[in-house]
Amino acid sequence: MNEWTSTPFEPWAGLAGGLLIGTAVVLLLMFIGKIAGISGITAGAITKKHLEQHWRLAFLAGLLLAAPLYLLFAGPFEVQTQFGAIWMGVAGLLVGFGTRLGSGCTSGHGVAGLARFSPRSIVATLVFFGAAVITTNTVRYFI
Repeated sequence: MNEWTSTPFEPWAGLAGGLLIGTAVVLLLMFIGKIAGISGITAGAITKKHLEQHWRLAFLAGLLLAAPLYLLFAGPFEVQTQFGAIWMGVAGLLVGFGTRLGSGCTSGHGVAGLARFSPRSIVATLVFFGAAVITTNTVRYFI
């Protein structure tokens, strides 16, 4: 059985991150009428053209700049993983497959969809969290 470590509790960083995510969701919906679902934004950044592609690329650039900005203002942070790069890659591919299968990701359904009381997003988010609980317990106790 693997030895598990806990992540340090950092309420201020979590609060700041949550406020930034919520603000981005509201601003995107208010100003251009789009849902902040990362899988849809990423797919559109590849397939769309002109203005439709530009806002998506800007949004993704903001996501990528978040970690360097955090480093600049808050200092280095430790990243802890329980598995190697291959397992992390497999997990990423499964998440990508799940977002296509579920017609959206946790950000689109869980943040933007729940805020709009979308029945489809409520069901999707319940499935996401249920699968996460089952997967976590399976990996922790059986692998």
